[in-house]
Amino acid sequence: MAEGKKKYRFLFIQPFELSTASRFADKYHTASLSKEQRLRMDYINIRHLLEDVEWDFHGGPTAPYGDWAVETREEFCYVAAARLPIVREACESGKYNAIVLLGGGEPGFLESREIARKYGIPVTSCAFSQMHIASMLGNKFSIVDFTEVHNMFYYGLVVRHRFADRCASIRNINYYHARPGYEKESLIDEEREKALRGEPSEAVERAVTEAVAAIEEDGAEVITFGCSDAFWLQTFLQKRLNEMGWEVPVLEGYSCAIVLAKLFVDLGVDASGLNFPSERPKQWRRKKTF
Repeated sequence: MAEGKKKYRFLFIQPFELSTASRFADKYHTASLSKEQRLRMDYINIRHLLEDVEWDFHGGPTAPYGDWAVETREEFCYVAAARLPIVREACESGKYNAIVLLGGGEPGFLESREIARKYGIPVTSCAFSQMHIASMLGNKFSIVDFTEVHNMFYYGLVVRHRFADRCASIRNINYYHARPGYEKESLIDEEREKALRGEPSEAVERAVTEAVAAIEEDGAEVITFGCSDAFWLQTFLQKRLNEMGWEVPVLEGYSCAIVLAKLFVDLGVDASGLNFPSERPKQWRRKKTF
């Protein structure tokens, strides 16, 4: 490794970007902030994890379906397809030895792993990373998430990543992104700003209530989060559970995805070529079993 060059060279890719003119844009999904602010380093405790990382930030594709944040399966599909060319370009650049996909719903994750495997570049994402790390910390984990629609999208991710037997539950605190036609709803970003100012936040209270219920009623031994717009709750929830005497780890996706990316780089491994075969593999299997 050249003198002064860091071991880890990561690109963080946001799932989508909204126009600054959008009525529904959370500031973290626009290009008006620094990369540190857009990675939410001002309130998610990941700064120490990036001290040995040389990193860039990509805002992701402009949302092709409209000027509001992704929530539905249809919208996730649109941004997944739009993010893939960014992943390919990053791999072809030769600048990075890992890619971290931001966003709790991880649109385009499996397809990105397929693209990046050809270049020997590992790709990590928030849901995948949280679930794997949570499963090493306790017998079962629960997910604190927002909105019924997003809950069921995330339910599919639990099944896809084969953690249905390790996931105790998905608990819904029932907040939303700003969206056309629903101007009077309680928004998750408004709750975040209140909490960060030191004001009471109903979202924090709901998260505490659901986390305790997940522990007492569902058998959860670890708590994780669904949408990345709920990751800010991690610090507040961990503190409250500690104060209540619950010795339960609370994870958020950014930290987990960064740590897992470092692990893959350290081990010099990437996704299996049997799971993500090349277009014309030299060896092939007559049978795939379950």
